[in-house]
Amino acid sequence: MLFRAWIAAGAAALIFHAADSRASPPADSAPAAPVAKSGCFVAGDGYLRARLRGALDLDLDWKDAQMQCEGGPRPSGNGVRVSIGGPARGDGRRIRIVFGIAGIKEGTGGQALPTNVTILFEGEARIFATLGDDKCTVDSLTQRRVETLGEDPAIYRVEAHGFCLGPATSLSRDERLLVTSFDFAGRVEFSDDDRHDLNPQQPALDP
Repeated sequence: MLFRAWIAAGAAALIFHAADSRASPPADSAPAAPVAKSGCFVAGDGYLRARLRGALDLDLDWKDAQMQCEGGPRPSGNGVRVSIGGPARGDGRRIRIVFGIAGIKEGTGGQALPTNVTILFEGEARIFATLGDDKCTVDSLTQRRVETLGEDPAIYRVEAHGFCLGPATSLSRDERLLVTSFDFAGRVEFSDDDRHDLNPQQPALDP
């Protein structure tokens, strides 16, 4: 699964460890991600819109063909994790946003869901993270099963709208980014292994 490969690549492991332990990696640790095909869905209806203010002022408006989408359950079993990479900007650079959304499970929707947000500037050794579920909220979310590869895995289109009231902080602690609003349609996958391996004893701070 692409999402698991991305986690194993080091960048995600670095960020997720930081979110759980508050530990900061060396400043020159550049995140890495495997090559993944563009596009979220066969239907081509993935998107991301987000407004970021602070250390950078960015208005993101990504379409399906520009995006890399991975996702699945959070390690704790409390919710889902949606990773969306934007258009390639040359020299291995890409902005990727990871949403860790609590309080839902496979196929369900919800409102007022606590959310962890991590923003990676791939190729620039720059990472921002809210380091918890208390700064951002998904105020509406739906899941719809969209593609079937036999019985396993199950692929869902996750559509969500939300906002943050607290900033994501750089791992060096000297920069902040506030995601004032976000809307996206991203992808999550659930396999039988995912369903059996969820660990309810894992800390709830996983992104």
